[in-house]
Amino acid sequence: MTRGRFLTLEGGEGAGKSTVLETVRARLAECGLDVVVTREPGGTAFGEAVRAIVLDPAHRAMCAESELLLMFAARAQLVREVIEPALARGHWVLSDRFTDASYAYQGGGRGQPQERIADLERWVATLRPDLTLLLDVPVTQGLARAGSRGGAADRIEGEKEDFFERVRAAYRQRAAAEPARFRVIDAAAPLDAVQAATRAAVDAYVDTVEKHV
Repeated sequence: MTRGRFLTLEGGEGAGKSTVLETVRARLAECGLDVVVTREPGGTAFGEAVRAIVLDPAHRAMCAESELLLMFAARAQLVREVIEPALARGHWVLSDRFTDASYAYQGGGRGQPQERIADLERWVATLRPDLTLLLDVPVTQGLARAGSRGGAADRIEGEKEDFFERVRAAYRQRAAAEPARFRVIDAAAPLDAVQAATRAAVDAYVDTVEKHV
C-alpha cells in the first residue's frame, strides 16, 4: 500500500483557515483520495483537553515554556494516535496547524529559542508535512476579521498586535526558507480568489504525486 501524504494549513488570526480547510478537503475528495482532517492543538481526546487549557483566558499567567511543552504534548499524541496510522493506511491527512505553528507562535510570538523548538520537533513530532499552505494576511486586517466574528477572545486571541506581527514574520521566514514545501496564499484577497489559488496549489501537488507513484 502506498503511504499517504500529510498536508497542513497555517496562518495567523483571521486568515480564513476554516473556510480554506474545507476547500482543500473537498478538492482532495474530488481527486478520489481518502482524507482524514484534524487540528492542533486537538484531534484526540487528550489534545482537546490540552487545547482547552492553552486557550482558556483563566490561564493568562501560563509561562512560555509551559505553553510550548503543552503544544508538543498534544502533538505527540496526535502523531501517534491519528496521523501516523492514517498515513500508513494510505490516507491523506489534512491538519489545521502543525509544528510550523510552534515556530510562529511560541517561537516568534513568545520568544522561545528556535533550537529548543527544533529539538522538540525531532524528538516528538517525528515527521514534517509534505505540503504546507500558508494563508498570509496583514495583521490589522486579520484581527479585524477575527473581531467581527464576535464572542470573547481566547487566551491567544487576546494578545497585542505586536505579538501577531512577530507570528506573521516567523511564518513568512519559514516559508522563504522552505519554498519546496510551502505555498503562500494571499489571504487578503477576495474569498473566491483565495479558494481558486488554494485549489490550484492542491491540484499541482496532487499531479506531482501521481506522476511519481
